[in-house]
Amino acid sequence: MSPSLIEWTDETWNPTTGCTKVSSGCDYCYAERITERFHGPGSFAEVKLHPDRLEMPLRWRKRRMVFVDSMSDLFHKDVPDEFIARVFAMMGYASRHTFQVLTKRPGRMASLVGSRAFLELVAVAGEDIEDDQWVMHDRELSWQLEPWPLRNVWLGTSVEDQKWADVRIPKLLETPAAVRFLSCEPLLGPVTLEGIAGWPDAPRIIDWVIVGGESGPKARPMHSDWARSLRDQCISAAVAFFFKQWGGRTPKAGGRELDGRTWDEMPDASPQ
Repeated sequence: MSPSLIEWTDETWNPTTGCTKVSSGCDYCYAERITERFHGPGSFAEVKLHPDRLEMPLRWRKRRMVFVDSMSDLFHKDVPDEFIARVFAMMGYASRHTFQVLTKRPGRMASLVGSRAFLELVAVAGEDIEDDQWVMHDRELSWQLEPWPLRNVWLGTSVEDQKWADVRIPKLLETPAAVRFLSCEPLLGPVTLEGIAGWPDAPRIIDWVIVGGESGPKARPMHSDWARSLRDQCISAAVAFFFKQWGGRTPKAGGRELDGRTWDEMPDASPQ
């Protein structure tokens, strides 16, 4: 993998590729455009597992932020529980890095990550990694399954409008996570967080909000008031706010400034 051009991460890691559409935010999916440009129409709808990529984070010596499955959704129904457990085990071992997992399927994420059965699957996968001779000779690597949830794994969900905020955020909040975040990109309508599971009074229910407009030849415009509203809600709740882009034909077309400045806040990921 090469360094990521996504402003809020350093690297992308795709142990799976491919996905299927679940909501309006998927209509002009960038990952679909890229995949089908090289592999033909319909190729993106085939979800593929790439076990040969699982060890990649273990080989990165420099600490970095890693966006997991930028070209897929780890919690897609076609990804087996056992494979997801192997991904989590790898993230546990590669504890020098911080992993950012984003899904449009937080219901499955909540039921899986919150279950004892999944924790046992991760433990078994971790034992398999521990037997690898390459891992055994790296003194910086150590098994980090406990405490659970993994401290270096951030879990997030995509929210493009109020309908999906109301559906997905409560599921995200049911999920054990060291850091929870929202990706409001593409932002297709206004989103009010107040009243969703106690926002903003409940402490640290959401740690980070990313906002961005859509990009690509069919990009739908983002109203400036939608972005400002989410920024102001984050300021009021002392939640980190990251403004990624206005969007347009290309990701950089509209720039990154909101009201005369950039917003590159990151969550406090210190142990709770």
